[in-house]
Amino acid sequence: MENRYSRQTLFRPIGNAGQQSLAESHAVIIGCGALGSSISETLVRAGIGKVTLADRDYVEASNLQRQQLFTETDARNSLPKVVAAERRLRDIREDVDIRTVLDHVDGPLLAEIAKTADILLDATDNFETRLLINDVAWSLDIPWIYGAVVGSSGSVFPFIPGKTACFRCLLPVLPSVNETCDTVGVIAPAVQISAAHQSAEALKWLTGNRSAMRTKLLHFDVWNNTSVEAGISRLQDPNCETCGNHPTYPALHQSSGTQFAVLCGRDTVQIIPDEGRELSLSDGVQVAKRLKMEYRETPFFVEFQAEGYRCILFGNGRLLIHGLKDMRMGRKMYHSLFG
Repeated sequence: MENRYSRQTLFRPIGNAGQQSLAESHAVIIGCGALGSSISETLVRAGIGKVTLADRDYVEASNLQRQQLFTETDARNSLPKVVAAERRLRDIREDVDIRTVLDHVDGPLLAEIAKTADILLDATDNFETRLLINDVAWSLDIPWIYGAVVGSSGSVFPFIPGKTACFRCLLPVLPSVNETCDTVGVIAPAVQISAAHQSAEALKWLTGNRSAMRTKLLHFDVWNNTSVEAGISRLQDPNCETCGNHPTYPALHQSSGTQFAVLCGRDTVQIIPDEGRELSLSDGVQVAKRLKMEYRETPFFVEFQAEGYRCILFGNGRLLIHGLKDMRMGRKMYHSLFG
């Protein structure tokens, strides 16, 4: 489309050369909720060549207040977020190359999808996944842009291997993980501010404006009108398992066997079967029929009730048990349902 990026190329730090670099770039966005939907739309509109979207969840009504790519129809259909996002982004720009990953992102998976990336963008809601992004970024020598939002506040920083301390070095001084969007809420302006800063850092990197990158961690509170920047270079630990003298990248090591976890800030147990156990949508249908419960089948998952809990079985065997926050009970239910 002629002159599509004319206002962006008029911006001298980008220009035609920067626009061409952007068109040849690949960004991986981990998480496709509030931050992920805003960042992906910004980068697609800006002319990025390729985007990979990774997310394990589906659209719900409670997402619509701040997750700008999604509609009421998406929520009614419980459409996977990466699927709904891809459809909307292709409406915005037909020529963008989009890859979607509907799955729980672990070490081997992220390392695989990130190996051709120019930058990683954090749009997650938990420290565990950020530690994983951090280890992948350092192991592949790729920058990643940290972003976190809760309530009316947010934090942003670009982590660059060989230039900055890493996320693991910062863990002792980062805010408590006890507050999440699911426990204290979040307002859309805080999301948009964080996403805007993350997108700006990505544009700087991808268009060759590396010297303009942020060098201090930004923390803001849009409701209380506060903003502070903090240097982190002195926090770099030479013994760090990620960026130290002898890195081991501990987050990349995948545990064997079936994995059980309570999702951060949510009354939901997630179960990922081991590689030797194959579960399909038809297995979910059979369970629902055995329990004599109504079920809903989509191209992506089967939804049914079991022991008073809402269960979602995805096509790759991943199971979500909503309303449950006891991992031991989740383990018991899983074995009761699928043996």
